[in-house]
Amino acid sequence: MWRTFAYFISLLVFFTCSLIQVHAQDTIPIPLKIKIGMEVSGPAIYYSDKNILNAEGYISVDLNEKRSVVLAAGYLNFKYTQYNYSYLNNGSFVRIGMDFNLLKPDKSLGKYWAGIGFRYGLSRFSSEVPTFEKTDYWGTTVSSISQKINWGHFLEAAPGVRAEIFNHLSIGWSISVRMLLYTGTGKDFRPVYFPGFGNGTKTFSAGLNYYIIWNIPYKKINAILKKEVKEETDDNADTNTNGTNSTTGTSGNTQQGKVIRQ
Repeated sequence: MWRTFAYFISLLVFFTCSLIQVHAQDTIPIPLKIKIGMEVSGPAIYYSDKNILNAEGYISVDLNEKRSVVLAAGYLNFKYTQYNYSYLNNGSFVRIGMDFNLLKPDKSLGKYWAGIGFRYGLSRFSSEVPTFEKTDYWGTTVSSISQKINWGHFLEAAPGVRAEIFNHLSIGWSISVRMLLYTGTGKDFRPVYFPGFGNGTKTFSAGLNYYIIWNIPYKKINAILKKEVKEETDDNADTNTNGTNSTTGTSGNTQQGKVIRQ
């Protein structure tokens, strides 16, 4: 019984000392936020090229000063026409993952973000060729390929930066590097433009995204600042050397005085 009581008292003392040590460290208040963002380059491209519409938005929730959970979703409508065929591709996609802020808390202050995000993407899309013509020795053949619905998967890494320019309003950009896992169509009918991924005929795809973000603070935490260990300066080394020399000189003078008295 006494051993059990002593064990619990030891645990209580340990956790109390740990709590006191944490509070003794330097901290800085950081607001945790819910962020709602919209990608703006897609609608801008559609304004100049009516053949492609890519609309995308996301929502993220801060877990702490370093990590955020992210859910993104979007829609793609792509069409392409040549002299002898036309191609249609449209669908929607979702991405889920996590963002990591590489800035220290005293630099980010809950307003600035510079880091990298990792996502898993899932896309549902349809592809079809409404009409195509083929001319050979026997004449011209007109045919079509009916609509097919498929699912695709891909991975994404997205380094970038964000900054709060007004109260609750941020802007930012990211470079998206994506790796295709599966298109669901086979190698003979891969999509020209993969919703959420890009060029479906390639294994890797890259893109540049621009965002406008609305921030909603929901909680404040105290982030711990790590203290930097300073190396011993040359001045301290010189001081120690001078102190040693002074001691040696004093000892030498004392011995010399003894010899004279003798």
